[in-house]
Amino acid sequence: MLATDATNPAFMQRLRHRLEQHDRQGLVRNKLLREGPCQPVQRFADDDLISFCSNDYLGLANHPSVIAALQEGASRYGVGSGGSHLVTGHCAAHHALEQALAEHTGRERALLFSTGYMANVGVINALMGQGGVVLQDALNHASLLDGGWLSRARSIRYRHNDMSSLQDLLVQHQHEHCLVVSDGVFSMDGDVAPLPELTALASRYGAGLMVDDAHGFACLGATGRGVIELFPEHGGIVLSQALPVLVGTFGKALGTAGAFVAGDAALIAYLEQFTRSYVFTTAMPPALALATLASLQVSQTESWRRQRLQALITRFRQATSAMALPVLDSHSAVQAVVLGDIDETLAASAVMRDHGLQVSAIRPPTVPRGEARLRITLSAAHSDEQFDLLIRALGAIDEQYRARRARCLDGGGKDGKG
Repeated sequence: MLATDATNPAFMQRLRHRLEQHDRQGLVRNKLLREGPCQPVQRFADDDLISFCSNDYLGLANHPSVIAALQEGASRYGVGSGGSHLVTGHCAAHHALEQALAEHTGRERALLFSTGYMANVGVINALMGQGGVVLQDALNHASLLDGGWLSRARSIRYRHNDMSSLQDLLVQHQHEHCLVVSDGVFSMDGDVAPLPELTALASRYGAGLMVDDAHGFACLGATGRGVIELFPEHGGIVLSQALPVLVGTFGKALGTAGAFVAGDAALIAYLEQFTRSYVFTTAMPPALALATLASLQVSQTESWRRQRLQALITRFRQATSAMALPVLDSHSAVQAVVLGDIDETLAASAVMRDHGLQVSAIRPPTVPRGEARLRITLSAAHSDEQFDLLIRALGAIDEQYRARRARCLDGGGKDGKG
């Protein structure tokens, strides 16, 4: 609870009131104190739990080669970069990573950022301003939405993955400076943006297009190029050329931290000069850049990791198809079981913990009100035994879900917080 501020009790009282209201609605979230590395079995306090809620999709966060690269980088460069990229902070390690990312994504250049949030907010603000229009998918990540709101451009959300909704807005604003913004893989639903339609509409109406492929980069596609590789019938290289602004992050499939934006040389040169979250911040530690470069290389040479992940996704879809649980349609590492009711979702998370699993309950404001869910994430590092335990736990939740729905049909149900 917030401590009393004797100099301004009214101000602190308003904060306490909002926090207490948040708590009454079942929306307060608490940090789990983890010990040890990010891996399938993790220690929380005195419990060893199998984590099915990490974004370490390829199991690279604790890879020996990545750890060795980080240690080598620290020996060579020390801990911090010591300055921003445009002053003294840009090291050979950063340059090597940028070149590798440009080559991997098929772009002319790439630019590094300390976090994905800084990349998205900074890029949108650099590209847009007062008088412009940012058209956002309704389920875009908070960093994209914040980027639009902070840019001083008019920010409008179109219905999720609804291209007719987007086209209506593009027609309405076709004579204005427009930027279409979408996630590649939507972080809470796990579905994929329709890139061919997005690129075609942006081109037809003269709008810019920016896609944040945080949850697809390195783990989707035959070579890990992300969602762009999921549409080969449209020509991967041609489609990538129609997507001028590509953002990716390192804290998901690559298991490190940071982000990048890739595009043609003119775009990157522009962003390098006008992106405030790049210009006015310390560069990421060079050791971290070396670790990320090693992780990118491992993700390419150990392609079995993507194959393993896809096999688990297929098995998950097959296992849950016979359940009554409302599992969203997703063929990515993110699998959402949308229970809606907050109390029911918290109870389901507790069932997971009883089975020795950690699957967090995702509640508003992370997801819309009435769409509380279990967000299950699969990793190439999960064993068959761990996966089978997950399915058994879901089976127990499914039985409870069926029983509650039966009681509701008999008139014995109750409304919960949603």
